[in-house]
Amino acid sequence: MEYNTTRSKMLMPEYGRNVQRMVEYLMTIEDRDRRRKNAEAIIELMGTLNPHLKTIEDYKHKLWDHLVQMTDFKLDVDAPYPAPTPEELYKKPEVLPYPKSIIKHRHMGKNLESLIQKALAETDPEKKQGFTQAIGYYMKLAYTNWHKEPVHDDMIKNELAELTNGELHYEPGGYKVYFDPRTNFKQNNNNNNNRNRNFKGGGGQGGQRSGGGGGNYSGGGSGNYNKNRKFKNKNK
Repeated sequence: MEYNTTRSKMLMPEYGRNVQRMVEYLMTIEDRDRRRKNAEAIIELMGTLNPHLKTIEDYKHKLWDHLVQMTDFKLDVDAPYPAPTPEELYKKPEVLPYPKSIIKHRHMGKNLESLIQKALAETDPEKKQGFTQAIGYYMKLAYTNWHKEPVHDDMIKNELAELTNGELHYEPGGYKVYFDPRTNFKQNNNNNNNRNRNFKGGGGQGGQRSGGGGGNYSGGGSGNYNKNRKFKNKNK
């Protein structure tokens, strides 16, 4: 019996042990033309075992790259694509610089500070006022999302004037931010479903659609409504 500890390392386990053995045999073939034909046969098998790769554009190129990886980048065949190198495949991405600036008003976010700086740099009075109104609306939206309650326009006006040292003047009466004081929609749905279940419950209670009690729409008992009953004309 063979154990995995005694077997060769699988460089790409997603293709399985049998494909790995084919690749190992491929590396022992000395005839170059025969080695290329066997490599093409393995590529076809790899594509069959992983049909989802065929949805990728130029998937054959990806399969050839995988085959080269399975040989530890030692495969020497006349492939239709250039062989990848370990440096290309395992190259680490460049480190993204993390912003180190401090956000003064964290509940408003970094976007607010960027908008205020752009509005303060605007020289056209009409555009500057348009920026101010947009910033005021954004502040109302951020405040509502953060505190879960509506906010008055005068509060936004005073806070924006304080943030900009009185340079930006928000005019109330523009956009309105709608706030729903009720619970979320999912909870309302659950409550409605529970009410429907209670409404369709068992007998013994008046006003239910099914059951055996009085006042029911169907079932036994006095006051029940028979849908098959025919109404008679009282004038006859």
